[in-house]
Amino acid sequence: MIVGTAGHIDHGKTALVRALTGIDADRLPEEKRRGITIELGYAAMPGPGGGTIAFVDVPGHEKLVRTMVAGASGIDYALLLVAADDGIMPQTHEHLTILALLGVRRGAAVITKTDRVEDAVRAARIAQVRALLDAAGLGGYPVLCACAPRGDGIEALRALLWREAESERERRAPGAGAAGLRMGLDRVFSLDGVGTVVAGSIAAGTVRVGDALCLAHAPDTAYRVRSLHVHNRSVEQAHAGQRCAVGLAGLARNAVARGQTLCDPAIARASLRLDVWLRVADTETSPLRSGMQVHLHHGTDDGMASLAVLGQAAIAPGAAGLVQLVMRQPLHAWQGDRFILRDASASRTVGGGTVLDVNAPARYRQTPQRLAFLDSQRQQDPLARLRDALACAPFGLHGGEWLRDGGWRDWPFDAAMLRDMAAGDAHGWLIAPERLRASEAAMLEALASFHAKYPEDIGPDLQRARRLAMPRMPEPLWRQLAEHMAANGRVGRRNGFLHLPEHGAQLAAAEKVVADKALPLLKDGRFDPPWVRDIAAAAQLPETQVRHVLMRMAKAGDVYQVVKDLYYHPQAVQQLAALARGIARREGQITAGVFRDATGLGRKRAIQILEFFDRIGLLRRLGDAHLLRPGTTLFEAEGSGQG
Repeated sequence: MIVGTAGHIDHGKTALVRALTGIDADRLPEEKRRGITIELGYAAMPGPGGGTIAFVDVPGHEKLVRTMVAGASGIDYALLLVAADDGIMPQTHEHLTILALLGVRRGAAVITKTDRVEDAVRAARIAQVRALLDAAGLGGYPVLCACAPRGDGIEALRALLWREAESERERRAPGAGAAGLRMGLDRVFSLDGVGTVVAGSIAAGTVRVGDALCLAHAPDTAYRVRSLHVHNRSVEQAHAGQRCAVGLAGLARNAVARGQTLCDPAIARASLRLDVWLRVADTETSPLRSGMQVHLHHGTDDGMASLAVLGQAAIAPGAAGLVQLVMRQPLHAWQGDRFILRDASASRTVGGGTVLDVNAPARYRQTPQRLAFLDSQRQQDPLARLRDALACAPFGLHGGEWLRDGGWRDWPFDAAMLRDMAAGDAHGWLIAPERLRASEAAMLEALASFHAKYPEDIGPDLQRARRLAMPRMPEPLWRQLAEHMAANGRVGRRNGFLHLPEHGAQLAAAEKVVADKALPLLKDGRFDPPWVRDIAAAAQLPETQVRHVLMRMAKAGDVYQVVKDLYYHPQAVQQLAALARGIARREGQITAGVFRDATGLGRKRAIQILEFFDRIGLLRRLGDAHLLRPGTTLFEAEGSGQG
């Protein structure tokens, strides 16, 4: 368990940590000279059974709230300190507000310096602190009294912390082992024989010596974990709820900085827009409205962002609502993360809350459907959150992306539960059964309408079908839907075109009649095949029918259309391409005259064929000559030995 201190400057935070652990968390000479905490301090308290509680000691000065937030963001348990002689002070209020907004629901308040006041004053302070905790929604915090120099109350506090640590261990969420490692960095240094070392509080996941980790902003560069230290002790493995120092092989000291995030490459991600659930601090004097500029504090990182209130015009002080945060610089956050907002001048805490969606859209962000989805994502249980996300997603969602956005390497619940709620691929497309039926119906309706409008066409290609049926469905999901329906025989696919099975059968029958008549005529015609009107006359078929069938056959690659109403048999095109390749190899270019002589055709037809080869990418025109396109593989196998 990680315990963090909070409270006004000079209320005894560092002294209390020293009394509990024997360690002075003020390590900087400036801190010792001035007698105040400036940077985050760290200590550890060994306990029974080999367990250890880590402490993060934060500064209490009003100008160092940014540092306090960085320290408080990674804690499991809070100790809010109030000096008995001073009582509740400005930073007591702000630190308590930050704890409440960060969702630190487990903690205790400690009345310190009790040796400096009478019993009546101490009793009054206890009553004041209880009232303050109740007002902040943290009435579950017990209130203890202590005097660090004399040791009064230290054993009682130590016993409380060990009971809470055991409770923390037992309450670790089932499925937590599926989480990828992520750790906000609050210290970076170098050690002889080790190299660059980064340190922080592990927010989720597990790390072992030998693992490959990355900095979230550079996921393509992985570093091997050379060493791990937890509470100044070398270990082979560390996990969430521990402070950890990680030695990374190959990482240059100047390539990493405090505020960055170390994580498993499988979950690395960055966001410029976050949809969040935001609670406005009670201390604000006016509602929060869209356009407000704020400092966004997340983990050990912070940056500027602007607000867009969703679903309403503004959020009143003490109230909560949906907001989109638009960052100026990429932020590395995951679903469920907590954050704090301070005003643009960083002089006061404005609010805080929970990340709901790390892929927030710039468009359609105010639709009822979108707002309903965001409301569904406020649940802590990942199974319930996924079920509601699927219910709100008309086109389904990508399972792999959902996992990564939540910081999961794998599903944090049994795979059978996933199969019960969604169809598709566990790490690909997932869709609720009722949504799948609606999507299938939309595709079938779009194809039926297309066939009614264009009865002579085989059907739309994959992209056109998507535009007709569900233009807002993500393309990867659309492709999987088409594959799913084709595999089940609900739709037919022919050379990239989709059609209803019965329409394909009707066309196939009609095409066979034409193909049986047309293909022999085209093959016999070789380099000078008959035109559509001649084929129709010879076959005694309607010219319109022959034309439409040959057009479909050309789309399918069964014949090649050189110019309108003139089609070539594939065998003839392969032979013509072989002649063109041979000329290009011998002379370096192809002219209409040389090609005319090689084919025995007239000049006009030779030019038409060369221009056809230009269109399909076999040749490219340069002035009056045609050059073989470098690297083209068109008709290569067929023509490799000809010419």
